[in-house]
Amino acid sequence: MDSFSQQAGSLIVDRLILAIQANKQYLSDIDGAIGDGDHGINMNKGFTLCREALDKQPGDFSYGLKTLGKILMMKIGGSMGPLYGKLFLSMGKTLEGSPQIDKAAFGQAIDAALEAIHAISPAQVGDKTLMDVLIPAQEAYNASAAGSSFAQALDAMDAAALKGRDSTVDMVAKLGRSSRLGERSRGVMDAGSASCYLILHTMADTIKELLQA
Repeated sequence: MDSFSQQAGSLIVDRLILAIQANKQYLSDIDGAIGDGDHGINMNKGFTLCREALDKQPGDFSYGLKTLGKILMMKIGGSMGPLYGKLFLSMGKTLEGSPQIDKAAFGQAIDAALEAIHAISPAQVGDKTLMDVLIPAQEAYNASAAGSSFAQALDAMDAAALKGRDSTVDMVAKLGRSSRLGERSRGVMDAGSASCYLILHTMADTIKELLQA
């Protein structure tokens, strides 16, 4: 199959929650090198609150994404709450009402996520932020989707996201609190890029699993 059902897609949100919970310390350790050291703690808080909300009122993929987005926007401080909140909320709204989700629909959701973040953040590739992951991932997905299967497009997205994450190590931060460190921010991976890669990687892996079901 080259699509998965909206209902089955709820597994993706379940896996995202587990991935963030499992990497809470890892994300905070990365953030601690040039930031406040609370990125993993804050992300874990938001995703765990989403788990509690979905346990009380389960729903499909779109519903799970929108629930996660709203919780991150309302309950998580700093820049990451609004950024990831917008990302998930825009994806959820874009996929709403689609019984089956194919590569075109998922591509539209990724496009919407990027557009939503662009609306509140000036960050571009090279600024040492999550955009160093999201922008190349979106471009790679769209380029691959034009002539490949859904699974192949997801692989292209995943590979570009990983390369983007790792590229932040050699960058000097230009935005956010860590930008005040100047050259001292070089040599450390950006925590936002690490969590963004984790999110896209988990999505890609879980969707490929659903496509094979």
